[in-house]
Amino acid sequence: MEQNRKRFWLGVAWTLLGGMLWGFSGTSVQYLTTTGGVSPTLLTCTRIFLGGVIFLAFLLLTQRSVLARMFGSARSVALMLLFALSLYGNQICYAQTVQITNAGTATVLQMLGSVFVMVFVCVQGRHLPRAREFAGLVIAIAATVMIATQGDVRSINIPLDGLVWGILTGLTTAAYILIPKHYGLLDQFGSIAVVGMGMLLGTVFGVPAYLLEGNTLADAWSAFAAFGGYEWMIFLLGLVAAGTMGGYGFYLHGVSIVGSVKGSLLGAIEPVSATALAAAWLGTVFTGWDIAGMILMCVMVVFITSDEPTRDESLDANPRDGGCGRKDLQDGG
Repeated sequence: MEQNRKRFWLGVAWTLLGGMLWGFSGTSVQYLTTTGGVSPTLLTCTRIFLGGVIFLAFLLLTQRSVLARMFGSARSVALMLLFALSLYGNQICYAQTVQITNAGTATVLQMLGSVFVMVFVCVQGRHLPRAREFAGLVIAIAATVMIATQGDVRSINIPLDGLVWGILTGLTTAAYILIPKHYGLLDQFGSIAVVGMGMLLGTVFGVPAYLLEGNTLADAWSAFAAFGGYEWMIFLLGLVAAGTMGGYGFYLHGVSIVGSVKGSLLGAIEPVSATALAAAWLGTVFTGWDIAGMILMCVMVVFITSDEPTRDESLDANPRDGGCGRKDLQDGG
């Protein structure tokens, strides 16, 4: 029992760390697509390619047998391509939403992913949501809206195309959380291999998407050639290393332990991280709405982690259950 509790709390820590590192991602995307002048498709394709190459180099040195198993089965290759599509799709949809609306609106719409995860798990298991997790979802949404809008919901700028991209952001968020957990990819190959190869395979979709916009490889070279040292630092450290490799790697490792529903809710820590980063990096002063949202987010974390599991496999009575075992839900919140 003690070992399971320790494992659970390690999973919570990894998930929260991944969500916090996403703060670097959102801030970096907004800066590089506006001030840096790089298109979302180019930025997304390049970040996952570089992240995937670094992961691949590490795996070739340490886990060649895992790669052999992953690409030795047609089923696992197909599932990895599906995961790669969701991973790439999430990043491009989020970047498009930020560009059309703003970072706050995109963050609020991304929270739809937690709703979609909970709906999927409950429909699949034919049960209602756990009381604590449903309460956690409501609190997380309220906290996100507080931080993103500073209490003024009228500031949410959602033109029709921004709304469509935002909903797609939520759907792809749910997909990249559910696919590797639901189909056992994380259990079979580990989070490093799944995330790393998911990123690298994502370029299969990223390069055509960039070229279909009428761009050429020469255009890509010109865009990055215009970067100064500051832009390169933001791109390589803030976006590729922290926001992409660290964010997705740590987050999905945590999800493999705590389950999809709790993991999707813990990922809501991102706006807190982004707000703290803005204060430290850009000198932004915390407002009362920021503080209230952060307090609510802490309450959400307490809500959904106060009933940590005591058996192995954390939440999942069935690894394919996606994060809420049926027995858990019948036993109440």
